[in-house]
Amino acid sequence: MRRIPALSLLVLAAACGGGRGGASGPAPVPANITARAEIRDAEGRSLGTMTLSQTPHGVLVSGELTGAAPGVHAIHFHDVGRCEAPFTSAGGHFNPTQRVHGFRIPAGYHAGDLPNFTAPASGNVRVDLFSDRVTLGTGPTSLLDTDGSSIVIHATADDYATDPAGNSGGRIACGVIRR
Repeated sequence: MRRIPALSLLVLAAACGGGRGGASGPAPVPANITARAEIRDAEGRSLGTMTLSQTPHGVLVSGELTGAAPGVHAIHFHDVGRCEAPFTSAGGHFNPTQRVHGFRIPAGYHAGDLPNFTAPASGNVRVDLFSDRVTLGTGPTSLLDTDGSSIVIHATADDYATDPAGNSGGRIACGVIRR
């Protein structure tokens, strides 16, 4: 029997909480759409590349990071496809449905909210996340809209409750999502 990592279980639990609206969810999106984001720290060093893959149920984000600061980190989709240190150029969380932040909030969560990940002391970590609130297709929840989107890694963990960003600390790395 294949073991599912705890992070995947958290992601799946969040994904089961509902789609982007309506009982039927979003329109079908071709599953062959992919995008990438090269994640760089504030000094411009590459930490790795995250690959985004459209699935019939949402977007799978995966990649390996090297040289990440050890510890638990928040990771979010942000509203603008710009990553100029200190990464405020990425805007706030991707939130086209105007929800509050946090997996623990009954009225939440942002489309940009993702589960935390933990980097070991080596700084080398595999990250696999899933979101059923975004798409790489067209429409209001597309990460590939006219001003683009980005992936931002924060200094500390997201508490999954505090609006607007879960007390997740400073923005320590960022990558523009590109098709």
